[in-house]
Amino acid sequence: MRNDWDVLVIGGGAAGMMAAIAAAEQGAAVCLLEPNSRLGKKLNITGKGRCNLTNNCSQQELMANIPCNGKFLYSTFSQLDSRDTMSFFEGLGVPLKTERGNRVYPASDRSFDVSAALERRLKALDVTLLRQRAESLVLEDGAVRGAAGGGEVWRAKAVIVATGGVSYPLTGSTGDGYRLAEAAGHTIIPPRGSLIPLEAEGEDCQRMQGLSLRNVSITVWEEGKKIYTDFGEMLFTHFGVSGPLVLSASAHMRHFEKKKYRLEIDLKPALDEGALDRRLLSDFAKYANSDFGNALGDLLPRKLIPVAVERSGIPAHEKVHDITKEQRRTLLTALKHFSVDIRGPRPVEEAIITSGGVKVGEVNPSTMESRLTAGLYFAGEVLDVDAYTGGFNLQIAWSTGYVAGQHAAFAAMSE
Repeated sequence: MRNDWDVLVIGGGAAGMMAAIAAAEQGAAVCLLEPNSRLGKKLNITGKGRCNLTNNCSQQELMANIPCNGKFLYSTFSQLDSRDTMSFFEGLGVPLKTERGNRVYPASDRSFDVSAALERRLKALDVTLLRQRAESLVLEDGAVRGAAGGGEVWRAKAVIVATGGVSYPLTGSTGDGYRLAEAAGHTIIPPRGSLIPLEAEGEDCQRMQGLSLRNVSITVWEEGKKIYTDFGEMLFTHFGVSGPLVLSASAHMRHFEKKKYRLEIDLKPALDEGALDRRLLSDFAKYANSDFGNALGDLLPRKLIPVAVERSGIPAHEKVHDITKEQRRTLLTALKHFSVDIRGPRPVEEAIITSGGVKVGEVNPSTMESRLTAGLYFAGEVLDVDAYTGGFNLQIAWSTGYVAGQHAAFAAMSE
């Protein structure tokens, strides 16, 4: 088997596969290193196995949904934006559909259809796939000339590092790319979790462990400032809160080391306070002779009732017909402004996305090539860029992978 190529891609996730395809489409001889038994292991679990592969929006909207170093990606998105990505996958035989929030999924709702299409394209382009882990880069005279691992050396004129971050380590995201980049002189912004479950103060969440709420709204408060609000589904856990709504909210909470955060949950967002008060009066009339603690079963889930009763300040055994207008007002406030103080995020290994990574100021935004080491390129989550939920993080992977692959091939084949 040959042991030298034009382009060596390290990492067989979304960014790595796209990089290998883009390089091979330019006519480059490409080798893809991936130690996992399957390519796209993390890709296959995204979107609950449905794969929210991009967001059907403009380039400006893409950048607006990337809170960390979005401007760095301007040139990248100019070369491959979400509409280009959609055309690419449809060209690979993957029909797509657009859902709420312009989220794009395969029409089949199967993430494996996305990874399988990429694998077919890699095979058609004769990309060499090696089930190997790169342990170090081969550096000669300030340029990269390949990688080594397991006693083997794989030589190449250009190397693309697309190894992901440190979230979901069981999928192979173990931080290898950070070590490779550091060895080539790059600065690594310390990684932390983004799109991550949150730990809460107190014991209320633990008491409601396992309770899933649909159609609620969440507002994030940073100190006394409202910074984010959204509507959807969340989950109470033994440590705090999780679920899609919470993961999205967590991406906006970026300063735990110096600021305090609080979630405010509107348990009944479809009802304004007047409508909710009328609903309470109706329920109270129905249960007029019952204890207060037994009168909320039509309005709230069973696990939530004891906590709501406590927060209202109304004794659980007080008869409903004795509850005053003022007491009803405190209950309304508890239901419309259900507060959860956040202690901090869960460990980074539980995050969907890693924030942090290779410092973008040390990477050429037009080509994804290192400014420090010739022939070295980066793509995907290994870079210090991350986005909100909605397909934006995968779009970063596709775009940076495409740009790195194209330009690595140009450079390698012009030598």
